[in-house]
Amino acid sequence: MRIHLTSVFVDDQAKAEHFYTEILGFVKKHDVPVGEEDRWLTVVSPDEPDGTELLLEPAGHPAVKTYRDALVKDGIPLAQFTVDDVQAEYQRLRGLGVGFPQEPLEMGPVTTAVFDDTCGNLIQIATKPQ
Repeated sequence: MRIHLTSVFVDDQAKAEHFYTEILGFVKKHDVPVGEEDRWLTVVSPDEPDGTELLLEPAGHPAVKTYRDALVKDGIPLAQFTVDDVQAEYQRLRGLGVGFPQEPLEMGPVTTAVFDDTCGNLIQIATKPQ
């Protein structure tokens, strides 16, 4: 068993597409219209184009707002991405205007930071434990 796809709920798919591709550096994998307004919109790491896909899923379900608001209020990231150097990625993203409610923090064998994806979610970046 392998993880093929996971998702984050987003307020606006066009805004999310811009943020996740132009700011974070992911690559669009699928973009298929679903209904009149929504899309099956996935992105992948440019380093692993056949790897796990991230679905930028419309946040239309009534439970999503309550769920995400509670996570953000408590400072809990919805997802985590691995980076080689948290400090360098933090500096790069800050330079692009990304907000970080948690700056880089060493936590034993890993360093983490948490940013706001501008689409309703907190996302954590972390180094791989050695």
